[in-house]
Amino acid sequence: MFDINFVERSIIAAVLIGLTAPLIGSFLVVRRSSLIADSLAHVTLAGVTAGVLAGNLQAFWDINPLYSGFLFAFAGSLIIERVRHTYGGFQELAAPILMAAAVGLSAVFMSISADGVTEWYGYLFGSVVSVQMEDLWFIGLMTIAALGLLAAFGRELMFLSFDEEMAAAAGIPVKMFNVLLAVLLAIVISASMQVVGVLLAGALITLPAAAAMQWASGFKRMLLIAVIIGEASVAAGVTGSIFFGIASGGGTVVTAAFILFATLVLRTWINWKRNRRLKYERHQSA
Repeated sequence: MFDINFVERSIIAAVLIGLTAPLIGSFLVVRRSSLIADSLAHVTLAGVTAGVLAGNLQAFWDINPLYSGFLFAFAGSLIIERVRHTYGGFQELAAPILMAAAVGLSAVFMSISADGVTEWYGYLFGSVVSVQMEDLWFIGLMTIAALGLLAAFGRELMFLSFDEEMAAAAGIPVKMFNVLLAVLLAIVISASMQVVGVLLAGALITLPAAAAMQWASGFKRMLLIAVIIGEASVAAGVTGSIFFGIASGGGTVVTAAFILFATLVLRTWINWKRNRRLKYERHQSA
């Protein structure tokens, strides 16, 4: 990672994000908390616009919006868990509350400094070809952190995602691991900014996992299939960005959505064929 061109940087960044985003997304999907991904993505957007604004106003020197985006996402992950705990039986309110506040804050920052629109576009929808070495180091460190935490606490997070009450009864500190999952999500979203953009990061996190659910008979297999779909999606996004100038985030998410819709159609057809065969067999045996 010391002397590589923009194509190699793009590929490395895409591979790392294609690995981590679907992994975290699988936990969120089985937990039925995928909306949190979009909420934290909008919080990250507020951080990005704050970083761009600070750079334009020269309030700080050489500030990287990736860092400010991560700081906002990290703070947002803690806030959203606190709001979820406060509302108790209405925990789903935490996501739209945080999303609304983040979008409003982003609009304020953007309106103050209009000359950052071009730079914001890359963070909004992804511009993998503009990944610099500093950005690649950041993505690499975030990936290592996410994979390390998953390796250390993946079993507890899986237990928590499937049945929070049973996890608590088994002695797992539910509140701590809820925060950990939110922090992992913040890490992945902040690392995904330049590959798919903050507005589309939630889609890369959830779509591969949603498609994998249709084929997997167990959670580990779901993780594997989700990663394969995620890598295929980012490969298409990077290819479109490098050769055709398409926003990498758009190409990635459109590919992931196509795979999901194709999966749903294929599974519907398979189920129809199976049910038809069963009816025929029952009719023959009658």
